[in-house]
Amino acid sequence: MAEKHIDDVSGVETTGHEWDGIRELNNPMPRWWVWTFYVTILWAVGYAIAYPAIPMLTSATKGYLGYSTRAELQQDLDQAKAGQAKFHEMIATKTVEEIDADATLREFAIAGGASAFKNNCAPCHGSGASGGPGFPNLNDDDWLWGGDLQSIQTTIAHGIRFDADTDTHVSEMPAFGETLDATQTNQVAAYVWGLTNTPSDSALAEAGKQIFLDNCAACHGEDAKGKVEMGAPNLADAIWLKAKGEEAIARQVASPKHGVMPAWAGRLGDTTVKELTVFVHSLGGGK
Repeated sequence: MAEKHIDDVSGVETTGHEWDGIRELNNPMPRWWVWTFYVTILWAVGYAIAYPAIPMLTSATKGYLGYSTRAELQQDLDQAKAGQAKFHEMIATKTVEEIDADATLREFAIAGGASAFKNNCAPCHGSGASGGPGFPNLNDDDWLWGGDLQSIQTTIAHGIRFDADTDTHVSEMPAFGETLDATQTNQVAAYVWGLTNTPSDSALAEAGKQIFLDNCAACHGEDAKGKVEMGAPNLADAIWLKAKGEEAIARQVASPKHGVMPAWAGRLGDTTVKELTVFVHSLGGGK
């Protein structure tokens, strides 16, 4: 029988395994740890028998207890939907003005509208509805097509320049690059910028005033405060949607960009559109 080798440093017997001059100490795991490990194996086997656990080709084992977290979640969702049904029925039969006047319905509609907004509107208007370049901020009091409840509902339901909806809002700013030369374009851009800021050249801005009255006032108004019925933005409130600065305004005048908003009535249904309307109106900018 070979003599057991004892490690000189630790005084522990080695297993006899050696690699590159390194010997393995014979330090077995404590028995309590080993038995605990065996218990976890038994627990895992029992769990696999009691609950859905083993994947099959098209499904999984159902488990002896038949418990399913998905089924439990679905049950909770069904209960929640049943509780919401009466509110949805009331919203479906009431106008947005009536919903907004009812404190309970208004609270429910705002909650539902906030959820629908995050799923459908946030990609363009932002999660906080603050908008971005080319996408309106829905928190302020600057509205292209009106900020009262009925106007907001119409805009959400039918969209803007959405060809698939015959009732969509339609208005387009002409490309004045075809009728105004570069000097005139720069003059009117300086005038518009000068309504809320200091223009680069006051003489240029002064010359642009008449050009504005001759070409732009029909839609934006002589005071440049816009016309809601035409979707023409207010140019005198320092809120810029498509262009900011004289050069950007000049480009917009010469070759304007036009945004498109989908019509949501067909996608979301009348009830969700009403909830979105009340939610958007509640953000603070609704009239």
